[in-house]
Amino acid sequence: MSTDTPGIDPLEALRAPRDPACDVFLTGPVFLDIIFTGLDSAPVRGTESWARGMGSSPGGVANMATALARLGLHTSLAAAFGDDHYGEYCWDALEQGEGIDLSMSHTVPGWHSPVTVSMAYEGERTMVSHGHEAPAPASGAGTGSRAGAAGTGSRAGATGTGTSTGAAAPVFPQCPPRARAAIASLAPGRSEPWVATAARDGALVFGDVGWDETGRWDLDALPDLAHCEAFLPNAEEAMRYTRTDCPRAAAHALAERVPLAVVTLGAEGAYAVDGRTGTAAAVPAIEVEALDPTGAGDVFVAGFVTGTLADWPLADRLAFAGLTAALSVQEFGGSLSAPGWAEIAAWWQLIRTCDRQDPAALERYAFLDDLLPATARAWPLRRAVPTIGFRQ
Repeated sequence: MSTDTPGIDPLEALRAPRDPACDVFLTGPVFLDIIFTGLDSAPVRGTESWARGMGSSPGGVANMATALARLGLHTSLAAAFGDDHYGEYCWDALEQGEGIDLSMSHTVPGWHSPVTVSMAYEGERTMVSHGHEAPAPASGAGTGSRAGAAGTGSRAGATGTGTSTGAAAPVFPQCPPRARAAIASLAPGRSEPWVATAARDGALVFGDVGWDETGRWDLDALPDLAHCEAFLPNAEEAMRYTRTDCPRAAAHALAERVPLAVVTLGAEGAYAVDGRTGTAAAVPAIEVEALDPTGAGDVFVAGFVTGTLADWPLADRLAFAGLTAALSVQEFGGSLSAPGWAEIAAWWQLIRTCDRQDPAALERYAFLDDLLPATARAWPLRRAVPTIGFRQ
């Protein structure tokens, strides 16, 4: 986690005494991610490949939880943790290192942590994962301790989330904490009772989705979509779900089903439609040299959730989400790479001093002036050491 991060609370002006203590609730499997970067090409069968960089960090749903916490949101995570050293490391990194509330999480005796090895090369990545489904919670098991299990969700991906078939967690209890927002991973034919409960209790539900392995691409097969404030597929997923051949047309079609439709366009940025007002917004992507794309989609969602809860204009939300995702791909790992306000402030200070900047492009991010401190640390910033065992 970044040190000397400005204590920025993006919701400070909106907080009231009776508001929920939790800003965002989410649930899902936590992986230990081991990431290799700087590979010249994909590994070749029968050969040994050397990577120029390596990192380790909590992954899976931890990518998004960390991104939310670093943006100043009070984040509660429900997940199952293994009782091995990997699980202990992930728990401590999230609770102690990032300040994430794990009172709804459990450690499962005798269950080992799911692990993913990710190899980044040529702007892409290949992953190998291993894990087993966590057992159902023990009857009467406490929360916020290292016994029992909880959590469902998705394996976080670089441009969104995708379902992990090897280490899914058991169904989460129907009573999540009261929160301003909740993030749900939607999957065909699956309904999670906690999503409806969260929406009924006033949470804005943001729906993420992965690749439809059934091949049906049927929105009616996503029952929890009915509870969502926003739906955030990538362009390919959006076009398949809406039977359209244009991402923007897909966004408008989705806005007939949810109040907010957000379609990520990769290198072309993002496009969103507010179904209530008909307002549309498009923001181009920021060009960066990508080191590791792991978790960038999760960081994008976290940025968009932050802007939505802060009641920013739609275009500002898209711009901020794209910026946080762009900053994340320049660092190792999914959760380690999530930017905080220190990184955002340093980038904004740097970009305004670069020669030949387009004034119109800079104006797109002028809203940051009202959020960031007058002075910022120099770019680049050193983030957490991406390995297990070092003491800082």
